[in-house]
Amino acid sequence: MTREPVPGEKPLHWVGSSLKDMTRFPLDVQRSIGFALSAAQYGGKHPSTKPWKGEGPGVFEVVNDHDGDAFRAIYTVRFANAVYVLHAFQKKSPRGVATRQSDINLVRERLKLAQRNYEEQYAWRKN
Repeated sequence: MTREPVPGEKPLHWVGSSLKDMTRFPLDVQRSIGFALSAAQYGGKHPSTKPWKGEGPGVFEVVNDHDGDAFRAIYTVRFANAVYVLHAFQKKSPRGVATRQSDINLVRERLKLAQRNYEEQYAWRKN
């Protein structure tokens, strides 16, 4: 079931398994990340959000630490009419603070998918 967007709110699109992956997070983490994504839909930036390195401007990481575990959601606001959630994961790096290369590669691939989807769904709109 989908709902009608509120005026001024950009639609939120989930790429790949990002929604399913986020539903596996603890409920408090889901709420916190959801609040940050909602801010992005209205053009804002939540304090727990920081730029995602490596993909250039408009790609952000929501950081949430919970009971000693680190949870992340990566999204992009590069597109004028929508917000895309590219990846949601529990950070488990064997090398301390570094993000696994597989997660970095997945974000890169899903950003390409989001670009194609946006061009297909929103090509008729003027920015």
